[in-house]
Amino acid sequence: MKSNHVSRRHVLQASLVAAGAVACLPTAKLLAGSTSRDKKRVAGVITIYRYNSHADVILGKILEGWKQDGGAGPDLELVSLYVDQFPADDMSRKLAERFGFRLCPTIEEALTLGQKEIAVDGVISIGEHGDYPWNEKEQHLYPRRRFFAGITDTFEKYGKVVPVFNDKHPGPQWDDALWMYQRARQLKVPFMAGSSLPVSYRDPDNTLKWKDEVSACVAIGYSGLDIYGFHTLDFMQCLLERRQGGERGVDWVQALPTSKIAEYLTAGIIDSSLLDQALKVTNGNRPAMLESPPADGALFMVHYRDGLQVPILMLPGNATGIGLAIRTKSGETIATRTEERPDPRHPHFAYLLKGIENMFHTGKPTYPVERSLLTAGMLDRLLTSRHGGNQRIETPELAIEYDPVDYGYAPHIPL
Repeated sequence: MKSNHVSRRHVLQASLVAAGAVACLPTAKLLAGSTSRDKKRVAGVITIYRYNSHADVILGKILEGWKQDGGAGPDLELVSLYVDQFPADDMSRKLAERFGFRLCPTIEEALTLGQKEIAVDGVISIGEHGDYPWNEKEQHLYPRRRFFAGITDTFEKYGKVVPVFNDKHPGPQWDDALWMYQRARQLKVPFMAGSSLPVSYRDPDNTLKWKDEVSACVAIGYSGLDIYGFHTLDFMQCLLERRQGGERGVDWVQALPTSKIAEYLTAGIIDSSLLDQALKVTNGNRPAMLESPPADGALFMVHYRDGLQVPILMLPGNATGIGLAIRTKSGETIATRTEERPDPRHPHFAYLLKGIENMFHTGKPTYPVERSLLTAGMLDRLLTSRHGGNQRIETPELAIEYDPVDYGYAPHIPL
């Protein structure tokens, strides 16, 4: 097998012939287009469909509008759905009757509608929620690779590809994430993935200036290390990728117990001032964190290839949000958190769907999939470090270079 290193040459090639990544343009230009256009036909491939599941708050906005209230929505039409599991509170059967989309027993049928050709314009794959196993690293083994294999095998069988969005991180294990990325490149599939939180509202409404120089950063997350570790890393990355020089990847990571936070503060490895600002925007409590570090949390250390080293404090039971504080080389500090508003119907997913809609209409990813490939790799290696005794792990496979896109976030993306 060839090296897993993803070089700038590989990424640029992927951008041009496989993923079709767009150039660095402002959000308004990325989303500009005709105000009147035909709806693109969408197939959904999902684990489950229950109220407020990811399937509901993404696909439900295709069915019932951005606010899921019957109002205006995307220029998309859900025409088919493959569902992997049907719990007692399943909604998919009743929705199929109500809205007339085809409920399919196989992924192939969802993409072909029973014909001998690909009959949809785009695929949304949602491998989140449902009854699936966990491994020894506490990764929830959702069938994202199995879904992507079924989708791309169907593309290959019928000799046609259409854009695919993968909810959250490809994988969740690194080997699966890399396989999905390489499979997309092989078949020249326009491919996007990622969390909804990079495009959510921010409080305060701040971002890193485009191509600014960064001298230090501290990030904070909460909740489970697998499920919310990815959200935290993906949000952190959507800001840090904007720094001068573009993204060159990560050369090592290490997961440490939260009991190490005090020691790293004293040593200056964690910037005390930035930590206070990050705790402020995420409602964290510094005295409580130091007196009783959450045993189910972690101190993630990520060292980028350009020399930037970032501590990420996962503080379940202390912080109540995901945020970060950045200091630029000019001395300016930026602190913000990403919001998880519940109403109307988890609106950050509307802004995620807007990016998906744009890809389905243009045939090109709205922002690079390499961001989520990198954060998927970071998280897998961090959980590997934690499981293996908190050792530092060298990550030559995460030398993932890509050119980011100056893409916006709510409410600055017009719906």
